[in-house]
Parts: sequence; C-alpha cells; structure tokens
Amino acid sequence: MSTLSAPAKAPHAAQREFSDNLRMLCTYYRSVADVCRKLNVNRAQFNRYLNGTSKPSSHTLERICDFFGVEPAEIYLPREHFHQIIQVRPKQRTERAVHSEHISRLQHQTIGKLDKYLGYYYEYYHSMSAPGKVLRGLVHMFIHEGAIYHERLERFPQHANLDETYKCKYIGGTFYLNDRIFLVDYESLTGNEIAQTILFPTYKNKVARLSGLMLGVSSSNQRSIACARVVFEYLGKSIDVRKAMRLCGLFDPKRDDIDPTILKVIDNSPHKDQHHFYTIPL
Repeated sequence: MSTLSAPAKAPHAAQREFSDNLRMLCTYYRSVADVCRKLNVNRAQFNRYLNGTSKPSSHTLERICDFFGVEPAEIYLPREHFHQIIQVRPKQRTERAVHSEHISRLQHQTIGKLDKYLGYYYEYYHSMSAPGKVLRGLVHMFIHEGAIYHERLERFPQHANLDETYKCKYIGGTFYLNDRIFLVDYESLTGNEIAQTILFPTYKNKVARLSGLMLGVSSSNQRSIACARVVFEYLGKSIDVRKAMRLCGLFDPKRDDIDPTILKVIDNSPHKDQHHFYTIPL
C-alpha cells in the first residue's frame, strides 16, 4: 500500500472526519470486536479512535487502511465524499473480508499446535528438475504475530558451471488441521510456482523426522507437475544458517552420503496394490 499524507485541515475537523469514516467502515463487519480481532488491535484503544479522543500512529493507520482497502488520504475526506467513494466498493471489501476470514480461521486453529515443530529442518526429496538426484534443502518454521509461517531455501549448481549455484526461496503459511501439517508456499524470487507439502506429525515428545508428500512444478523448460515423497529432518531452534546452506544441494543417492533410511522413505517407486501415491511411514 502506498503511503499518502492526510489533506491539510484543522486538526479537530480531520480527527472528526477520520472517526466518522472509521465507524462507517466498521459497519461492513459483524461488530467492532470482530474488526479488532481481525486487526489484532486493542479494543479500548480502537474505541478511542472511534470516539475521536486519540489518533493512530502512522504505522497503525497504514494497517487500518490496508485492512479496509482504503488509502490514508481517503479516510480523512469529508464523510459525504468518503461515503460516495466507499459505496462503489462494498462488494469488493465484503468478499475480501470473507477470504481473509478463512485464512484467519485456519491460523487460529493452528495456534499452540505447532510449538514443538518450530525451528530448522533439512528437507530431502528426489529433485523434480534433476531426475535421479536427491535434493537437500533448508526449511525454517517460525511464528510471527500469532501465526505460523515458513521459508524453504534450496540451492542448485548452474548447468554450465558446477562451481556456481542459484537459489530458490519459498515463503508461505503453515497450518495444523486434523492431525496433519500443511505447508503452502510460493517461490518468491521468480514468482513462478506455488507448492504444497503435507506432513505426518510426530507423536514423540521431541521432533526428529517428519515424512509426507510434496506437490510442485519442476524448474525445467517443460515445467512438469510432479509429486514426491519428502522427509523433514529436525535440526533445532537455532542453527548456523550459512553453514547449513553450504551443506544443501543436489546429491547422487548411489554415491553421496545420504542416510539410507531417508533414501528408503523418499523412494518414489510405485507400491504394489496401491492406486494412489502414498507417504511411506517412518
């Protein structure tokens, strides 16, 4: 969202128009409490904005305007003018609220259920872009403002020069639903892929390895859609990230030192009498 300054006017008049317009925006939601919950703003403080006894900081104003889909300059317009602008957007904002509510509900269901899984992992799976090779990447699962997110970092040798590498960085949300862990992310450097990983949780006190399936798109020219068995190997809450990244890359499963128990779990060979592609239990 771009940062626009409010139009110059008498402070009391600007504050009154802001409060009136903020109250009107709240009518698009079930209640003021619902708005505060979605915005993660203190209810008592928000009431002071509505009553005109306090004004938000620049950062908080940006958050409020971004949530409602308006610009900071717009929210200070005279009520009648602001209402004319907002009248043409109610359907858009209502739909936006519904969509964001679904994500908020998933994040709320996840709270507290992934605490022991936070930290760093090596991920292992057969590369979708380099057939026959096993990819070792680095995953970081972390909490931010009450929600769980993750980053997946991968590095590959350049085709023309094996001494040079290029990296992929996936960023996304992590959810715990009905005894399964879901990671949905996108490749943030090129924006050309969305991937999903589903993992079995562990029933032990300490996290060691997690197995599951990953669905994604290869980075080759064919951009093939592929599904692969994957293993996450827990490294700890805090690690030397640079050192861990130096140990990531593509490996030959027949020659390089990859744990045979991991190779067994990520083997993508079809299993007898199975009509779908299933995870191999640990």
